[in-house]
Amino acid sequence: MSFPRYEKYKDSGVEWLGEVPEHWGLQPLWTHFRRIKRVGFSEEELLSVYRDYGVIPKSSRDDNFNNPSDDLGTYQLVEPGDLVLNKMKAWQGSVAISEYRGIVSPAYFVYAATHSANGRFLHYLMRSLRYISGYLSLSKGIRVNQWDIDPQYHSRMPIVLPSLPEQQTIAAFLDRETAKIDALVAEQQRLITLLAEKRQAIISHAVTKGLNPNAPMKDSGIEWLGEVPEHWEVVPVKWLTTHITSGPRGWSDLTGDEGAAFFQSQHIGSAMDVALIDPKRLIPPTDTDSERARLQADDVVLCITGGRTGAVAHIPEQLEEAYINQHVCLLRPQEDVLGRFLAYGLFSTGAQRQLACASYGLKQGLGLEQVNSTFLAAPPSKQEQRDLVMFLDKQTAHLDTLTQEANRAVELLKERRAALISAAVTGKIDVRGLADKEAT
Repeated sequence: MSFPRYEKYKDSGVEWLGEVPEHWGLQPLWTHFRRIKRVGFSEEELLSVYRDYGVIPKSSRDDNFNNPSDDLGTYQLVEPGDLVLNKMKAWQGSVAISEYRGIVSPAYFVYAATHSANGRFLHYLMRSLRYISGYLSLSKGIRVNQWDIDPQYHSRMPIVLPSLPEQQTIAAFLDRETAKIDALVAEQQRLITLLAEKRQAIISHAVTKGLNPNAPMKDSGIEWLGEVPEHWEVVPVKWLTTHITSGPRGWSDLTGDEGAAFFQSQHIGSAMDVALIDPKRLIPPTDTDSERARLQADDVVLCITGGRTGAVAHIPEQLEEAYINQHVCLLRPQEDVLGRFLAYGLFSTGAQRQLACASYGLKQGLGLEQVNSTFLAAPPSKQEQRDLVMFLDKQTAHLDTLTQEANRAVELLKERRAALISAAVTGKIDVRGLADKEAT
């Protein structure tokens, strides 16, 4: 769908903002918000600023593993209508107008509203692509992940504003249109969840029941495995491997711009794949521990700490020289065990339940002994393992293709959402007539 433009534009005088409608005004941020620091409210609910969701209660998400300080007295109170900004991630979009009362990290910037503008319009404006570009231009630092935004420059950031009725019209239009897009995103995400469930069900059935529906069965003696083919063995993982190890501690201090790849849990994909994208680099010490932590073809890797505990992948071929970090466990299969079959076994529902029950601590984590003691069912014949792997590779390939298509659809919808918001709140498109038509 194409959108009309305004009749006349003027130069905003700001490179990242470009032209704005001629009748819109430009005012510095400090005329609408005043930086404030309210502390001593440790009993209030913890809030966080998300790039995708804005300011929301930290407890509403299960993917935020940043632990709050033991002393919440220094955390800052946020009131509905306040502007909250993560000064180190503003250039990534971690900025929003809050709809909640609660407390945020002392490292955030909190601004009390002093304006009479439409809060929803400002929320969309401050989080738009154009303004994220503005935060990027104001952020400085030696490394990208240490960039910081200067509060003085930020306070002078131009706020572009149409009249209040027009702000309200644009905000209402965006509320309506983004809700439609969000509904489509939710549909795709439900599909992704269903595909993941089907994938795991297929794998779990194959690695516990085999491919022959008429094979004689026996009780595995393990509740989560149930019956397994009579000729299969039910053994702990340590009987299927030559060794299991995690990366030595302290190697994170050795990372730099050169050397071998430093394999971390984020390099483990959701479909037992490996995506070694932009890894950190290190030159490992020349000792025995270093060689044990080096990845080889047919190895299996398992995340053993944090929110991704239990994520597993198979190394199908020799990667570039790579070493695991302390949050990843390396399992090297014995000669009569296929690494990919071992990975499928660890990916199965039964193995994942065992690992989940064995994990410990608030941050979640597994010791090597817990990994060693996880029971799997395995056919003694390597050829039978190979048949199972070929069957599962074929069955999951189609599901993985559908998942990739759904993920791509989500990305495109989110890109459209962001582009629509940015164009509307900076006047690159005129939605007044469209909003009026929708309302009648």
